Amino acid sequence: MRPQSFATLLAALCLSVSLGNAAELNPFVRGSWRALIQAHSGRPVIVHFWGMTCGPCRSEMLAWGKLLAERPDLPLVTVSADLVPDSPDATQAFLAKSGLSNAENWIFDDGFVERLRYEIDPKWQGEIPFTFLIGSNGAMRKIEGAANVEEVSAWLDGERRPPK
Repeated sequence: MRPQSFATLLAALCLSVSLGNAAELNPFVRGSWRALIQAHSGRPVIVHFWGMTCGPCRSEMLAWGKLLAERPDLPLVTVSADLVPDSPDATQAFLAKSGLSNAENWIFDDGFVERLRYEIDPKWQGEIPFTFLIGSNGAMRKIEGAANVEEVSAWLDGERRPPK
């Protein structure tokens, strides 16, 4: 192997190792909402919709990252649902910086975002941030605007208590 080729290979290996902690992004396409709900059926889950161009979202993501660090059991799903299509690389970097690499992360990946929003909630016009708290019984509570992570944590504690 030529020295230059070895150096290139070594640099590529180092880069892939350094990016290994970046949050994996699942493409959110038609049918993803139903699949996501089915995958989490029977247990509580928090689904948070946000976007890179949304200032309140970016601030709130830091709070979600802090909560996830405090509660590794937090069943958090984030969905980048910006009206302006987000760059997957920038989104991954921001999620990692926010401490959300261990969350289940998705990004809208369909040119017809209205269809994706309609599948999630037919009344949703694309306002972000918003969050669904989905109970183990399938009941959904929608939080429009920034969520209070302490209230979300209390909701999760209530969901995890054994029934009396």
